[in-house]
Amino acid sequence: MAAVSIAFEAPDNARGATPSNSRPIDLVHLAVQTMGDKNLEIEVLHLFARQARAALQEIGQGSPDAISAAAHRLRSAANAVGAFRVASYCEAVEASSKDAALLAALGASVVEAENFILKLSR
Repeated sequence: MAAVSIAFEAPDNARGATPSNSRPIDLVHLAVQTMGDKNLEIEVLHLFARQARAALQEIGQGSPDAISAAAHRLRSAANAVGAFRVASYCEAVEASSKDAALLAALGASVVEAENFILKLSR
């Protein structure tokens, strides 16, 4: 009888869905944003990847003001899809657009997010 009661007890997940800090894209956040529509998730992620690549090109050849503006736009897009690591580096680049190490870290985080998106799309 103990096995029956264990099988029908409520699971201990009262916290609900939790964000994934270990992935380049927080899939829980993305699912909330897209209301669970998997096709929309993939479409939004591909749009983000194209926008991120364009922003990196703009950052690579822009003045400090243009770099800050591109980083700001990319931060908004990254927050929308759950690319919080990208968003964090964007925020740092906005504050210090001449820091080469931050620019490199931003580029690496975008590439990591793009690779993650490609793997999801397979």
